Amino acid sequence: QLVESGGGLVKPGGSLRLSCAGSGVSLEWYSIGWFRQAPGKDREGVPCISGFDDRTYYRGPVQGRFTISIDKAKNTVYMQMDNLNPEGAGDYYCAARGGSGDICNGPYMDVWGRGTLVTVSA
Repeated sequence: QLVESGGGLVKPGGSLRLSCAGSGVSLEWYSIGWFRQAPGKDREGVPCISGFDDRTYYRGPVQGRFTISIDKAKNTVYMQMDNLNPEGAGDYYCAARGGSGDICNGPYMDVWGRGTLVTVSA
């Protein structure tokens, strides 16, 4: 299973670091992605990391503001979010798919966490 943590309330322009801890899955054999679900909107993929070779993949406007990383010793993936704006608010889920590379496609992920809420408000 995957367990997210690190969500909370942050002011616009602020930062948060989300964590995704693996239990019973060795993340180095998975590609792990973060997905955001904002109220009334479709779930969207944010960044993805290949646990096998640490390669990272970013989509959309988060590039340059969000950074995904993995600590294999802790079996945990992190997402550092900087310069958050209100559009960055929502429930954030991490998910893993067996394999390597840029394969973080929502419908094909094997394991999902329960999510952590990020609120961006002054």
